[in-house]
Amino acid sequence: MSTKHEQILQYIEKLEIGHKISVRQIARDLNVSDGTAYRAIKEAESQGLVHTIERVGTVRVEKKQRSDIERLTFAEVVNIVDGTVLGGKAGLHKTLNRFVIGAMKLEAMMRYIEPGNLLIVGNRDNVHRIALENEAAVLITGGFDTTPNVKKLANELELPVISSSYDSFTVASMINRAIYDRLIKKEILMVEDVLPKNRKPYYLHHNDTIARFHQFVRETAHSRYPVVDDHDRVVGMVTAKDVMGYEPQDPIERAMTKNPIMATTKTSLASAAHEMVWEGIELLPVVNDHRKLIGVISRQDVIKSLQYMQKQPQIGETIQELSFRGFHEVEKSGQTLFRGRITPQMTDALGRLSTGVCTTLITETAMRMLRRQRRGDLAIQNFTLYFLKPIQIDTVVDISPRILDLGRKQAKMDVEMMIDNQVVAKALVTAYTMER
Repeated sequence: MSTKHEQILQYIEKLEIGHKISVRQIARDLNVSDGTAYRAIKEAESQGLVHTIERVGTVRVEKKQRSDIERLTFAEVVNIVDGTVLGGKAGLHKTLNRFVIGAMKLEAMMRYIEPGNLLIVGNRDNVHRIALENEAAVLITGGFDTTPNVKKLANELELPVISSSYDSFTVASMINRAIYDRLIKKEILMVEDVLPKNRKPYYLHHNDTIARFHQFVRETAHSRYPVVDDHDRVVGMVTAKDVMGYEPQDPIERAMTKNPIMATTKTSLASAAHEMVWEGIELLPVVNDHRKLIGVISRQDVIKSLQYMQKQPQIGETIQELSFRGFHEVEKSGQTLFRGRITPQMTDALGRLSTGVCTTLITETAMRMLRRQRRGDLAIQNFTLYFLKPIQIDTVVDISPRILDLGRKQAKMDVEMMIDNQVVAKALVTAYTMER
């Protein structure tokens, strides 16, 4: 039987998009305490089922799929541009398809105004009205107001009219930047992206016997299972190695590993991979906020997914990739070097190469060299950096990686950053192999 908390979440999920909810209303309708209703609404917000909008309240919204994560709601646009809502507050939960800058004559502008668009324009009252009539929201730049008739129309059509003190170019840049940041997040795989949706995981109960474990092994051909209590909360993990030496009638909870490492659906896949490799874990239980079992992921599932994503052409550029963009490979005295120029974006307030960027450049150089020596996925284990001299803006630097030790699971490298053959920074890098 589901708990009151779960019943509230199911109730919220069935509400129409745009429906306003409150703690008191939920508590009254479902006969629960205000505290229980509040906690459930907060969880619904973390799951993307509802969104709290300033001066409007908490509204049921359409849960974004990963494929739509780069699309912004009008409420998010208000926050991005520090805007004020002049009308149409009831439509703030809606998603904009694209934005259009209205720096043209009205006849030409009309070719670009479509339902779901956001028109960015100055104090042109007739344009505001025509955009709303064509089912597009309006963002007025320069801090200007609009007419009472436009505000009334916005309220009737539930299409927001927003005012921002910034100019058109600035607000367009801010919105574009927010969408670009979303694109990078979209490509960061989470556990929920690889978790089988329609496959229930195999698991054992804490009061099952060792004999039940052996029966499960014969039925499923698996050798490790999560263990749950009477409320389906994960309390342990049990493997074939754990049950050795126990009698068939002994309880599972005596042999299992208690308080196992777990992941949630919002754990990044890279973090899960690191945890599994570092701790030598083959299977990771995935739980919700109440430690209830949702599914399991294997080490092989995680590594496969990470390898697949690395081959995709649409992956957004991260800070690491942007920092290394201007560097190219050269050969010098039979040695491979990476050469590039220190750009203004790489420096601190004093015009010197920042520590963070220096770390990124050396790490990327080391990993590129190691990938040539072996196949598979690598991760940094230890990093020690020594700055010997300040590295100025517009300086051309050579980064020279040298392998000190290359074992089956671990590699050590010495990496030097040089200017005119003089060492200005030096690092010792240790990396380990993430086995499949």
